[in-house]
Amino acid sequence: MNSAAIDAIGPSLIVRLVVSPLSKLLNPAVAKLAGRRFFAMVAAIHHVGRRSGKSYVTPVNARVNGDIAVVPLTFGNQSDWVRNVRGARYCWIRVNGNYHHAVRPQFVNWADAKPLVRATFNPLQRIALRSLGIKQFMRLDVTSSTDQKPLPTA
Repeated sequence: MNSAAIDAIGPSLIVRLVVSPLSKLLNPAVAKLAGRRFFAMVAAIHHVGRRSGKSYVTPVNARVNGDIAVVPLTFGNQSDWVRNVRGARYCWIRVNGNYHHAVRPQFVNWADAKPLVRATFNPLQRIALRSLGIKQFMRLDVTSSTDQKPLPTA
């Protein structure tokens, strides 16, 4: 992790003004579809609350490439799900109908993530990420996968 990983990074202006209000309206419905086999544009992060111990599902734009998961931090590195995953040091990511156990979360800036982002996201997706002002990604190591929903662990 580099020094940029320690700095609090928030969402871009376009995310604060446009995406954030829409996500508050759409997230409950999108969370039900996220990560399903035929809804691959949105993944689901299954994580445990760092204070409550409660299980949560958060729709995100994650991709798995081999044994690495990459999650653009649209809302920055201080959102609740990010802090929960960092605190627990693991989560489950559902992508295209498969659950992936992901561990060792790390923040990676654009410059360091460029080869990984290029290998994981197609050109249109990369343009969208840049347009949204994404400054940082979460990189996780994928240790196992299953098509069965995992039991929550706290």
